[in-house]
Amino acid sequence: MRAENDKHDLPASGGHVPVMLERVLELLAPALSGPHPVVVDANLGLGGHAEALLAAHPSLHLVGIDRDPTAIERSTARLAPYADRTTLVRAVSDELTEVLADSGHPRVNGVLFDLGVSSPQLDEAERGFAYSYDAPLDMRMDRDQELTAETVVNTYPVPQLIRILRDYGEERFAPRVAHLIGKERAKEAITSTKRLAEIVREAIPAATRRTGGNPAKRTFQALRIEVNAELTALERALPAALDALTLGGRVVVLAYHSLEDRLTKQVLATRTKETGPPGMPVPLPAHQPRFALLTRGAELPSEEEVARNPRAASARCRAAERIREAVDEE
Repeated sequence: MRAENDKHDLPASGGHVPVMLERVLELLAPALSGPHPVVVDANLGLGGHAEALLAAHPSLHLVGIDRDPTAIERSTARLAPYADRTTLVRAVSDELTEVLADSGHPRVNGVLFDLGVSSPQLDEAERGFAYSYDAPLDMRMDRDQELTAETVVNTYPVPQLIRILRDYGEERFAPRVAHLIGKERAKEAITSTKRLAEIVREAIPAATRRTGGNPAKRTFQALRIEVNAELTALERALPAALDALTLGGRVVVLAYHSLEDRLTKQVLATRTKETGPPGMPVPLPAHQPRFALLTRGAELPSEEEVARNPRAASARCRAAERIREAVDEE
């Protein structure tokens, strides 16, 4: 059962509501109770979780990572009262090992992954993440990178589009959507979110369009993941985070779609299982798990939180703790 924190003790969010904040604080607290703990926020965003962690732990040093320069700029302003206890770095989460080495904190006590697209990226129409606005097809979290959603939509071969829509968007009508995109882009380049959403809607059968929300949702998700290589980054970053944890250190992951959550589950399951041959009465030290799960399955936000913050509805929380050092570290 989740502990009920006093909401008045949490810092003001300035309109930004961090997802599952109380549960994140609760899960990380035991790992941050020692002298001079270090925590990594691997997807800093607007710094809501970071601010709450710094307020709750007066001796904590926070290393914040985000690829979006706007996020770094805004979180720097938000976390200004804690400037002497923060190291904010513009980088992709899979550069975590290098960031920690450069910051002088190669081993840390906690890591938080708050995955997916942030509120300002969704709310700023010109970023092109949302199908609810008419905007250029962009979807870059880092606007200095070259690959955009417009490039993907207009230049990727149709079979590759099918794979992306099926694998990253779990779009059951991926062939229909991709073939219609191919047909329409041959007439004129597809450059706006509105035009792409119209094409997707046309490709989806009418009976299906009547349920399940906006039919463009899965296509936009797939393109965003492809443009930003989100799953590839997580696939590298999460194991690196686990390797960086000290004994008793904890990792918390907030995922917002099934692909992120599935990958998180797989990585944590691998690290929390014995690796020795089956049938041994006592596993050898080298084969004992280094980590233990802190959550049973994926925890969900409360109904009250979803009512307050609808964007929390799809959140799935998983966490693990380092319970042993690797044998060669002992």
